[in-house]
Formats: sequence, structure tokens, C-alpha cells
Amino acid sequence: MINNNAIYVTKPFLPPMDEYIPYLERIWTSGILTNEGQLYKELENKLKITFNWNNTSLFTNGHLALEIALKALNLKPGGEIITTPFTFVSTTAAIVNQGFKPVFCDVTDNYTIDSNIIEDLITDKTVAILPVHVYGFPCDVENIDYLAKKYNFKVIYDAAHALGVQYKGRDISSYGDISMFSFHSTKLFHTIEGGALVYSDSKLKKDIDLNKNFGISGQETIDLIGINAKMNEFQASMGLLLLNYIDNIIIKRKQIYERYFSNLNGLQNICIKRIDDELKYNYSYMPVLFEGNRDKIFEYLKNNYVFARKYFYPCISNVECYKKYFRNNLLVKADKISNNIICLPIYPSLELSQVDYICQLIHDAIKK
Repeated sequence: MINNNAIYVTKPFLPPMDEYIPYLERIWTSGILTNEGQLYKELENKLKITFNWNNTSLFTNGHLALEIALKALNLKPGGEIITTPFTFVSTTAAIVNQGFKPVFCDVTDNYTIDSNIIEDLITDKTVAILPVHVYGFPCDVENIDYLAKKYNFKVIYDAAHALGVQYKGRDISSYGDISMFSFHSTKLFHTIEGGALVYSDSKLKKDIDLNKNFGISGQETIDLIGINAKMNEFQASMGLLLLNYIDNIIIKRKQIYERYFSNLNGLQNICIKRIDDELKYNYSYMPVLFEGNRDKIFEYLKNNYVFARKYFYPCISNVECYKKYFRNNLLVKADKISNNIICLPIYPSLELSQVDYICQLIHDAIKK
């Protein structure tokens, strides 16, 4: 039975329909639906200006963008890529699909890859590291940069959660060789589905853009074996429209995050992250650690029609179909976090009174 008062972990932001229609009229007038039309070009340029991005390429989704990032860097085939097990399955799937072997590294209390362990995992087969800015919290980008230069390997950041995040005044995309951003409908900014690669080396753009269009460089020329991963004009138009709202979206999400924090911080066996002063955060998720009683609280919320998410659970290192692809490392902290994390509802239309209600349920569940 559908409960109209149910609260879900996220809800896509949709602008007023009458604001989207003029973009549709432009598509109908041009007759161009895909293949880097005018709206695509406008979005690519506007994203670069809005977030101070360097070279940028847009994709039909973030996963294919990540696969093409791995391919475009011309890494040694079959090599090892050090990554985190505490991530969405897309991260690991991209590594395996491109013929590489994931090597899992444990994480820190910040949910991101532990850069102090990375060096112990480097072998003569290591070709890259693929860290994840989990929930928009930056990895230890400075130490990772140091290791990449010391051992001469590439760094591809899965920045799916990190749009608009700045660390020490720099956009998060300015670290590493390539950063991938997701524009999925559940993200704070979306193009219905979609994604982007941002990179400093302008020489990569030709190969990246060829790879997402079957390698086609002209009407009668194909330069490489690629796939179809192009963003279409409908996606681009939604992105152009939503960029007008992005500041207000983040402000609203910040208010919700802070309301959760004030209601829940200090409760026994609960941990919520304070936002570091050096970080311009995007409030993309509301992760809370419930040590020892996560599942009971999750079920209590669900029984009261609050549908949170155990995100990420299970760790990818515990997923059967991926176990054969990596060597077994100690992943104590990743397992602990995965077994205790809940992402609570957060989206712009969530009322603060609803946040208070969710927090009261959590208080009640703990008492019980």
C-alpha cells in the first residue's frame, strides 16, 4: 500500500515545467537531439564557468564517463588500480570492465581511502589509483598527489558526490589527472541522467570525446574503438535550467544537514561529521553512523515510513561476484562503517519539521 506521507532518502529536484518548455522549443526548432548540439555546448561552457573547471566533457551517465577516463589515460593493460571498497558498485565495475584489477585499500573515519596505507599496496603492477570523494568529503588529496608523483601513476577521482566542493579554495576537480562527476537524477545537480569528466591536460580531450562517440572523427573516418556515451540535448537542457537553482539547492540542503546535526549530535553511539573550515561542502548526503544498533534503527524508521538507506552496504569487497578480482587486504574500518552507516533523507523540498520528525523517531528507537 502506498503511503503518501512516506519520506524517502532522496527526491529529484524538478524546476517549474514552464521553465523547461522553452528549452524543448529550442530542440524542436533545431531538430538536433544529440551529437553535441548547441545546448550540450552551452552546458559544457556554463559548467566550466560556474565551477571553474578546466577541460570538460559531458556524458550520458557518470559510469560510462568513468570507464572512458580509465581508457583515455592509456594505462598498462591488466594492471592494478588501488581503490576503496566503500563506494557504489559503479567504481569497481568500471575498473573490472576496462580489464584492470582492483586492489582495495581501507578507509579513514572520513569515509575516504586511507592514503597512509596506499604506499603499502603499490606493486610493479600498479598503474593508477581511483579514490572516491565519498558523500562529497574530499580524500587526502595532498598525500595522494605526493604518492602519484613519487611512483609515477595516474589518479582518477570518482567525484560523483562532490560537485561544487572546494578544498582550501580550490575546486575538487583541480586534484588528480581526471575527476568524474555524476549528474544522476538523485544528485544535488542533475541532467536526468548524465555525468562529466574534468581534466587539466587538454591533450586528453580529443581521445575522450572520440571514445564516447564510437571513435568517429569524421563522416568516413574512425580513429579508435569507442562506445556511445554522448549526452543528449534533453539532458543538457535540464542541466542548463538547474544551474540557475544550484546555489539555493545547496543552501537548503545545508539547513537540513545542520538541523539533523543539532537534533542528533551528542546522542550515544551516534557520529555525524562536522564540516571542516577548509572545506566548502555541498551537503550532498546525510550520513550518520549508528554504532551497534544500525539495523534496528533502520527498521524502526522504515516501519514509520521513513525510507533511509544503508549506503554503502555491503562493501564491494564482500560482494561475491567481485571477490575473485582482488587480493584480500585488511579492511577493518571499511567493514565497520559499512555495517553501521545510514544515509538519512536530504533534499531541497524536505521540510525542517520532517527532519525533526525523523530525529524524534531516532530518539524513540534508541530509547526502545
